[in-house]
Amino acid sequence: MGLRIMKLLCVCLVICVINFTHGTAFADKLRIAVMQDEKNSAENFKLLAEYLKGKGIEVSLIYAENYPFAAKMFSTGIVDAMFSSSGVAAVMMMKDLAVPAVRHIHKDGTSTYKAVIIAPKNSPKYTETADYFKNKKVVFTPLASAGEFYFYSIQGIASVNAIPVKAVSHDAAIGLLAQGAADIAIVKNHVWNKIKSRYPNLAFVGEDDGENPEGPLIFSKKVSPELISKVTEVLLSLKNDDSQQARAVRDKLDIQGFVKTTNSDFKHTFELLKKAGVDKSFNFTFK
Repeated sequence: MGLRIMKLLCVCLVICVINFTHGTAFADKLRIAVMQDEKNSAENFKLLAEYLKGKGIEVSLIYAENYPFAAKMFSTGIVDAMFSSSGVAAVMMMKDLAVPAVRHIHKDGTSTYKAVIIAPKNSPKYTETADYFKNKKVVFTPLASAGEFYFYSIQGIASVNAIPVKAVSHDAAIGLLAQGAADIAIVKNHVWNKIKSRYPNLAFVGEDDGENPEGPLIFSKKVSPELISKVTEVLLSLKNDDSQQARAVRDKLDIQGFVKTTNSDFKHTFELLKKAGVDKSFNFTFK
């Protein structure tokens, strides 16, 4: 009996050692979720992961097929950080689960975006009232500031019998509108401006009057402040890094670099969430 107990203790000890060393080996590896704002956009972050690795930061990219999936991964601790939509990021901050670090600076110098309303050509201009959507099919991306959050922030939207149609990304929403699967689309302005030449039968009819941070990187509050600072410093330095690798990263992401981002940059986003009825108990879906 004593020998059997000794053998069992030895096996347990070996398992503990394996678990400890495995955890130690991967302690500094950062799991970052990347969302698909546009088709195949997540894959564009591979060069950035290699760039971070060269700076001593081991990164594992985890692609999220849609915004709700990304939100669940972050909130349950499957990932440590996320290049997020501003809406999902703001919800995580509201829940006291996340801290923002940086956001994208586009090639034109902008680092924010807004919701735009797209409809078939010759449609009436957006009236900025719920009545505009009366009995209409409205396509948008779930949990997007330039999508579902904007839609539900419109005063009186619940009483006009608007029919939500959900798309996995902003460009997918525009595609569904073009196919006749919806009457109106609410999407991110940068995505519309980038691909609108493909859709001559669609037109811009209005927009939100406020802006949201573009592609913010948020960290779980469980990540050490030292690691957050290290990653933030590396990303902020990307803009002025003249190395071939840095230029390749900027070109692939189509950005100038990154800019420091804080809670105050989400002022309009928080206002949208409040108008949409989102609070700390929000479970990433509208009933």
